[in-house]
Amino acid sequence: MSKPMRNFPVPDHEELPEDLRERIEDETEQTGFTPNVFSAFGYKPSHFRAFFAYHDALVEETTLEREEIEMIVVTVSGVNDCLYCVVAHGALVRIYAEAPQLADQLATNHRSADLSPNHQEMLDFAVKLTESPETVTRGDLAQLRNVGFSEEEIWDIASVVAFYNLSNRMATVADLRPNKEFYELGR
Repeated sequence: MSKPMRNFPVPDHEELPEDLRERIEDETEQTGFTPNVFSAFGYKPSHFRAFFAYHDALVEETTLEREEIEMIVVTVSGVNDCLYCVVAHGALVRIYAEAPQLADQLATNHRSADLSPNHQEMLDFAVKLTESPETVTRGDLAQLRNVGFSEEEIWDIASVVAFYNLSNRMATVADLRPNKEFYELGR
């Protein structure tokens, strides 16, 4: 088995604080394996707690569909060349969207994917916010409203984009490696 991350030490699960061990055990039980992001973020327990608390809020307290969240993650991660997130969240796109080819399309060029107009606009916005945030205007928000997104959904789209830009950069710096199981999920 390869190391979860290559550029920093990975703590032994037994040495982690109890709340982190419990969270990792719960995740392992749900997925059947321990996603490497949990092992990696154990390196800094305070960051682990904050990272996963915000992640959980983004996926649990939203009006976005889970497949929409994962579509954003894969698109942003593709733009950022984040191998871990493209592979891990690509598996989740395949599962939640029930579309085995969609993740690969989004990771390489979301504009070539078979998307609804509102999802195309959502992902265009996600890419713009990732690549050139200084160019985002009220007009971009109006365009999202014009294709049917609510104020809360627009906030949530931007929050997912921002969070995964952070996540992608941490995964890159850590050289976080995808679990082999992710490559096979949803295929």
